[in-house]
Amino acid sequence: MTANYIKRIEIDSLWRGTRHIVWNLRPGVNVLSGINGVGKSTILRKTIRRLTQGKEELGRDYNSLGVHLTFEPEEADTVHFDVIRGVDRPLVSADILNKVMEARLTTELDWQLYQLQRRYLDFQVNQSNRIVALFTAADPEAQQKASAIAQEKAHFQDLVDELFEATGKKIDRTSNEIFFHHLGERLAPYLLSSGEKQMLIILLTVLVEDRQPYVLLMDEPEISLHIEWQQRLLELITDLNPNAQVILTTHSPAVIMSGWADCVTDVEDIIVE
Repeated sequence: MTANYIKRIEIDSLWRGTRHIVWNLRPGVNVLSGINGVGKSTILRKTIRRLTQGKEELGRDYNSLGVHLTFEPEEADTVHFDVIRGVDRPLVSADILNKVMEARLTTELDWQLYQLQRRYLDFQVNQSNRIVALFTAADPEAQQKASAIAQEKAHFQDLVDELFEATGKKIDRTSNEIFFHHLGERLAPYLLSSGEKQMLIILLTVLVEDRQPYVLLMDEPEISLHIEWQQRLLELITDLNPNAQVILTTHSPAVIMSGWADCVTDVEDIIVE
C-alpha cells in the first residue's frame, strides 16, 4: 500500500553507532535546521536511500539499513516521492551525455529540466483525459470541473510569469513544452540562469504530481535563489499542491520567515542518545 505521507523517521545511528534520530513529521511542511556538520543532509540522504532501494535490490530487509519509516496509514510500506537537490554541477555521465547531445544540456539542472519536460507532457495528457471523462460521463458539473482542471496549468504559468517578470521572460503558452519569450526570441529553459532553472524545476516537480499526496524532499533548495524567491518558496509549493508533504534542510532564515517558523526542527532536538 502507498502512504499519503511519512509520520516518523528513525535512524539507529547517524554516525558510527552514535546519534539515534527520532523525527516526528507533520503532514505538511517540515524544515530541518542546524549548524554545518550536524547531520541534516545525512538524515535526508539516509531517508532517500531507504525510500529508493527496495528489498530486492538490498537483498535484505529494511531494518538492516538502520532507517525506519512510519507511514500514514501505518500499514503502508512505501510512499510516492520526489527529490530536489540545490547544487548544480556539470554533467559527467557518458550515458546521459550520449542521450541528450542534441538538446545541448551541460549541467545536472539541465538534465532535470529535460526529464521534467516529459513529465509535463504526461501531466497535460492526464488533464485532457480527466476532462474528456467528465463530459463522457455526462457529469452535470462537467463544465465547472473541467475549468478547474484547466486552471491548474494556467495558474502554474501565471506564477512563473510573475517570478520571471523582472527579467522580461514569459512562458510560451502556445507550446506543450516549456519555452519562454524573451526580447523577441524563443528561449529554451536550458538557457535560463541557475536560479531560474532551480525555481522552475521545483515548481514543475510539484505541478506534475497533479495535487496528489506525495513527499517532496529537498536538500538546501535555496542555493542560487534570490532572497525574495527563498521567502516565497514554501508558499508557492503549498499553493500548487496543498496535499504535498515537504521535508527540507536549509541554512536560510529567508525560507522560513514568511510564517513557517513553527515548522522548523533543530537536529539537536531529535537526537536520542
